[in-house]
Amino acid sequence: MELEQFIINAIEEDVRDGDHTSLACIDSSKIGYAKLIVKDKGIIAGVEIAKQIFNIIDNSVELKINKKDGDKVNIGDISFYAFGSVHSLLKAERLVLNFMQRMSGIATTTNKYVTMLAGLNTKILDTRKTTPNFRYFEKLAVKIGGGQNHRMGLFDMILIKDNHIDFAGGIKNAIENTKNYLQKNKLNLKIEIEARSIDDIEEIINIGGVDIIMIDNFNPTQMKKAVDLINGSYFTEGSGGINLNNLREYAETGVDFISIGSLTHKINSLDLSLKAVIK
Repeated sequence: MELEQFIINAIEEDVRDGDHTSLACIDSSKIGYAKLIVKDKGIIAGVEIAKQIFNIIDNSVELKINKKDGDKVNIGDISFYAFGSVHSLLKAERLVLNFMQRMSGIATTTNKYVTMLAGLNTKILDTRKTTPNFRYFEKLAVKIGGGQNHRMGLFDMILIKDNHIDFAGGIKNAIENTKNYLQKNKLNLKIEIEARSIDDIEEIINIGGVDIIMIDNFNPTQMKKAVDLINGSYFTEGSGGINLNNLREYAETGVDFISIGSLTHKINSLDLSLKAVIK
């Protein structure tokens, strides 16, 4: 229902009291075809969302899907054909493209990272660096591209970062305060904590009580030392300064997860176009 309401709000933002261009120049009874043309090479994403957009605008619109979410696409491919009221097709056009272009860009970028890790056990994670109110769709696109979602928000996991540690008065205080809070409030949430140095990791190991250690802004040599020190006692997440150029080197340290903020906050949308089919 939340997803449906989001789409309804997006339609309202765009349409308000009517698509006056279509109303002005096209007969309201006209029926036609449109096709979703791929103009970039990548991974298509957002097809299922497009189906919901069309359905909410006009449930009589019919789609023929050629390329579904997660499929590899090339320039010139047709993801789907849409048949129905021309007014409905035009009303949905920009919203469908806005969703699908951004989601496909994220899925494509994510897939590049995932492909680089072939043969290794390291998994790619996203972050909370997302567009406000669009997080669900961006994180869905990461999954479509082969990545995994980290926490959805502040509510579903404990992530003790550098600022939390500093404000709490140190690692020991931050962990103990967190454990007391969870026990008092009867919450069952995983605890992840950021380490900024090997000394931090040693202190975290000595204190215990966490599930994941984030190894932040280490170079590959330092990360290998950190992973060896943790030795499987906790899950490990590499973060900070990791990109396609050095991803494989970091993953070969044996780190369990690598989080990449740029999956959702620094991407190029896939070029797509919805065009009328004139017979």
